[in-house]
Amino acid sequence: MRTVIFGAAGSTGRHLVEQALTAGHDVTAVSRRPGTLPPRPRLTVVTGDVLDPGTAERAVAGADAVLSTLGTALTRQPVTMYSQAAANIVAAMHRHGVKRLLAVSSSVMDPTWRPTGERFFNTVMDPLFNRRMGRTVHDDMRRMEALVRDSELDWTLVRPSGLFDHPAVTRFTVAQDVADGLFTARPDLAASMVAHVADDRFVRRAMAVITTDVRPSIVGLIWREAVAGNRKQRPAAG
Repeated sequence: MRTVIFGAAGSTGRHLVEQALTAGHDVTAVSRRPGTLPPRPRLTVVTGDVLDPGTAERAVAGADAVLSTLGTALTRQPVTMYSQAAANIVAAMHRHGVKRLLAVSSSVMDPTWRPTGERFFNTVMDPLFNRRMGRTVHDDMRRMEALVRDSELDWTLVRPSGLFDHPAVTRFTVAQDVADGLFTARPDLAASMVAHVADDRFVRRAMAVITTDVRPSIVGLIWREAVAGNRKQRPAAG
């Protein structure tokens, strides 16, 4: 299977590239930062920005599936990256007859997501960071989700909870629309996407992904992902 990965040099994208190659895929990795992807058998690197329609066109031609881990840090500034990138990817897939798309979104997209037993997060951190600081990001995620849902593709919207770094795949759970959990390790997110490329369980559905065996610090996670992330330029992946 030839699999195209957008945001391949990002924090989740690197795990996704590695796991897809291990699973036997021929991977086309799309990134604005190709130097971070070392040469590998069955790996082709396309240098470019997905906000340029030409990049999506070059990458998608001849693909069997497209996986997107594109993302950006929380910010109060207007955000259009998710919807613009999705529009370019969907248009390229339609033109080239590629049907399978898995695109990373967020558990925040489901209004019922309130992890059990997480009172501090639900009453303090979620309103402050997700609903206030992250409002423009999540508004654009909703536009992205709507655009993908309205396409004629075999799409899956992949919804992790709070993303954190971890060296290896752990135990995780997937569920339709929303899952009862606060965190998702990036290797687990990647593993869930690779596992469902050829699985129709969540075709034209949202798939929530949560990690069940590893738990980071909430405050540390918020600092790394939101506060420190705002000091950087727009990243290529989640």
